[in-house]
Amino acid sequence: MAQTLEGITQRIQKALQKDLLSADVRLGELTITIPKEALVKVFTFLRDAADLQFHQLLDITAVDYPARTPRFDVVYHLLSLENNQRLRVKIGVEVDEAVPSLTSVYHCADWPERETWDMYGIPFTGHPDLRRLLTDYGFEGHPLRKDFPLTGYVEVRYDNEQKRVLYEPVKLQQDFRTFEFISPWEGMTPKLPGDEKAGPNNDSEAEKKNASA
Repeated sequence: MAQTLEGITQRIQKALQKDLLSADVRLGELTITIPKEALVKVFTFLRDAADLQFHQLLDITAVDYPARTPRFDVVYHLLSLENNQRLRVKIGVEVDEAVPSLTSVYHCADWPERETWDMYGIPFTGHPDLRRLLTDYGFEGHPLRKDFPLTGYVEVRYDNEQKRVLYEPVKLQQDFRTFEFISPWEGMTPKLPGDEKAGPNNDSEAEKKNASA
């Protein structure tokens, strides 16, 4: 019999106990937070439990919170076709702190862990071949960290005379990446073409006409 979201939540809370830091249901999906030391144990249970059957690991990624300790969340997404339910699992990780690899539980964790290492610099212990996946092997830094400069550190170009690819330092400087979270309209000049039609003079004339009427 397929498990409901409420049933899955209660089952996980009862089974994990000390290995469960939090469980939260939002927008019809369950998110649990666990300690990284229990990662392999918890995922083996979620995969093998007959009433859960989270057989599919959909994705692994990370989220960077520079001002928080621990700085990163490593986020896993699971799917149970039998129950038609998804599960999000999160662990907190500090800078340069290693995370156990899940390749022994889910073989498909290979490339997502390589991508997370490449983009965020989070290492995975026990991974069979932890190399960069999306950037070049000589690439410096991790592009999805929020302190990574938008211009990068080097630029790559092909030199026709030398018949080879050249790596040259980027001359533009950019400090810590910050976001003001304003819309494009808020960042524009206060007056746009056509705004004169709704200017203060026109408004006052309209008020005078209404008052005299």
